[in-house]
Amino acid sequence: MFQVLGSSWALLLGIFMLMIGNGLQGTLLGLRGDLEGFSTLEMSVVMSGYFVGFLGASRLAPEMIRRVGHVRVFAALGSTISAVLILYPALTEPWAWTIGRIVIGFCFCGVYITAESWLNDAASNENRGKALSLYLIAQMAGIILAQYILVLSDVSGFIIFIIPSVLVSMAFAPILLSIRPTPAFASTKPLSIRKLITASPLAAMGTFILGGVFSAQFGMSAVYGTKQGLSVGQISLMVSAVYTAALILQYPIGWISDRMDRRILIIALSGIGGVGALAAFAGGGNYWLIIIGAAMVGGTSNPLYALVIAYTNDYLDREDMAAASGGLLFINGLGAITGPLILGWMMDTIGPGGFWIFIAVLMIFLTAYGLYRMTRRRSRSIPGDSVAYSPISASATPVAAEVAQEVYLDAEAEAHNS
Repeated sequence: MFQVLGSSWALLLGIFMLMIGNGLQGTLLGLRGDLEGFSTLEMSVVMSGYFVGFLGASRLAPEMIRRVGHVRVFAALGSTISAVLILYPALTEPWAWTIGRIVIGFCFCGVYITAESWLNDAASNENRGKALSLYLIAQMAGIILAQYILVLSDVSGFIIFIIPSVLVSMAFAPILLSIRPTPAFASTKPLSIRKLITASPLAAMGTFILGGVFSAQFGMSAVYGTKQGLSVGQISLMVSAVYTAALILQYPIGWISDRMDRRILIIALSGIGGVGALAAFAGGGNYWLIIIGAAMVGGTSNPLYALVIAYTNDYLDREDMAAASGGLLFINGLGAITGPLILGWMMDTIGPGGFWIFIAVLMIFLTAYGLYRMTRRRSRSIPGDSVAYSPISASATPVAAEVAQEVYLDAEAEAHNS
């Protein structure tokens, strides 16, 4: 672990600062949009834009890097992020914010792909899993800290938009001054959606559903909080509860998943997340039930994404595992794009409680579908056979997903050789 920190501390520090900026702008727009008089449906379109850009960059950014190099792409996208963050308060129109979110989603995905390729280049087969774990911790910690910075600022002013812009700009300094500029880069062609669905219908459905749940957490939590009448501090605590629970439970859930039928764990976790969402809805605005519900949803849905990828690998040939990550990311992206749009309509129709109903329906449906799939075929996962789970965020790029698959393959090979 210390060896990884010694070789990659600058990169991890930069990612930590980038995630503070990204975590700030996500929650901030939800709060500021309410002050500007944006409707729930308008905000849902704005929030969906991030995932449109993110999904587009997951396909286009690798080609950009191959053409002009890591450093140029990194610098260009970082400068664009800083500029858009400053423009948000200057152009307070839904259409302008939607375009800004698409651009920022594209740029953040490109920046992550570049940084993750550096991280993968610096890691060895022996410590790649540890590097990925530290990367995930840096991401989650940045989002959590961002929520507390938000409490100390005035969301109606201009300064709060300058803070993430400055953080994003500063994040590039330690990375560009200490990382080799031209790591090896390759992108695997995604496995076809048809083959993924055939290999594991549960994994394909789970990935799509979790895209909707994640986009609700990352994009619409602050919108829900403002409609529910929560203060800035209460909203920040609610959002941080989502990611704190995810960070704490990621590794215990991974340990358990390698020692039991993964389908049972997928069913249990999605059921727990659904119950948590229903409890928050039934609480009728009780703040502590909202916090508990947010923690239950975040603590189950985020580790579920990594669990679904590990489960998918149980039904794939070794040569298809790396390619599967691209297909799963595409399915996840479709769910993330449509999620805020449906959620915005539900919150307009039902009220703020539609936020929890939306999440509960998705999680309970995944539970029911998992139970159905258990009646259709036997599991291929053998408890204790190998350490197959690899930590990965629901906002992963193709590079991070492929690194996770490499960790899986390395662990599987080590288990078979021992």
